[in-house]
Amino acid sequence: MARRCFVTATDTGAGKTIVAATIAAGLLAQGLAVHVRKPVVTGVAPGAPGAPSVPQENADLAGLPDHELLAAVSDERAQDVAWATYEPAVSPHLAAELAGAPLDVAAIVAALNEAAGEAEAFVVEGIGGLLVPLTQDWDVRRLAAALAWPIVIVARPGLGTINHTLLSIEAARSGGLDVRAVVLTPWPAAAGTLERSNRATIERLAGVEVATLAEIRPLTRAGFAAAARTLPYERWLG
Repeated sequence: MARRCFVTATDTGAGKTIVAATIAAGLLAQGLAVHVRKPVVTGVAPGAPGAPSVPQENADLAGLPDHELLAAVSDERAQDVAWATYEPAVSPHLAAELAGAPLDVAAIVAALNEAAGEAEAFVVEGIGGLLVPLTQDWDVRRLAAALAWPIVIVARPGLGTINHTLLSIEAARSGGLDVRAVVLTPWPAAAGTLERSNRATIERLAGVEVATLAEIRPLTRAGFAAAARTLPYERWLG
């Protein structure tokens, strides 16, 4: 059975893609065949050039759409990482409605489970937070629950993160999800009293491991692999 996890976050822009790419890079560095999927991506311009399938180790991947960055790290094709892309940078349920191309989430779940059965390691990144709607009947939490894979929640380290993170953990657990860890990123090089207290408070109140991930600059394959060595991600995989 593949080692696998589902990466979600407190909200959009919290760093899901960076953490998912870091975990994937760590697994690849072990010599494993890794699949990464972000089944739905919004805010993608039509006709945007794709990332090279196997970029140079020092190629800067900053600025790529999420699925192209993940593909560049995992040596996959962008169209295999994301199965549905929409131009408007809005919630997926609205993007699909505007495009007249509704999502079949049950089919996505089936495809993910089938692909995971054939891979040594599998990382899935959600879109937005857990309660983001995908259709009238599905949200990200229901998708994650259907997969029943361990959950990693990505959050910001600064002011406001305690409330946002605890709410996300509560939403995950009330939906039957197995929250393995929270990752605070980008963790400052000289973390102050606020950041250190946020980390300790979330860990204590939620009873969950809280790891940190520093900013990765530049965003290269080698940089992601180096960052993976700072995360105890093996403990988070199903």
